[in-house]
Amino acid sequence: MSTRQTTSKRGKPSAAGILLRYREKDSAFGVSRATATKLAENLGLSETQVIHVAMANLARQTLPRYEADNGPLTREQFAAIDKLVPQGRLKPAKRLF
Repeated sequence: MSTRQTTSKRGKPSAAGILLRYREKDSAFGVSRATATKLAENLGLSETQVIHVAMANLARQTLPRYEADNGPLTREQFAAIDKLVPQGRLKPAKRLF
């Protein structure tokens, strides 16, 4: 699906947009236009700003904030760490209490 580049009123290229279709009634996966309007009025924002706030909140809740690691350390990695740690100062504990 290709996106169309348009020009804004100021002559600058505008960002690619999406079409938003409101739901007939509110659900877990969408809201009606009436709900979006009420939110905008309640928050003192435009409907577009309400959508951006909702998407920003969803992104914060669902997207990881860091890159995924490679999983648990291997035995070789533990051995390399043991070589680097000064010996005799600390004894590793198997449990905290």
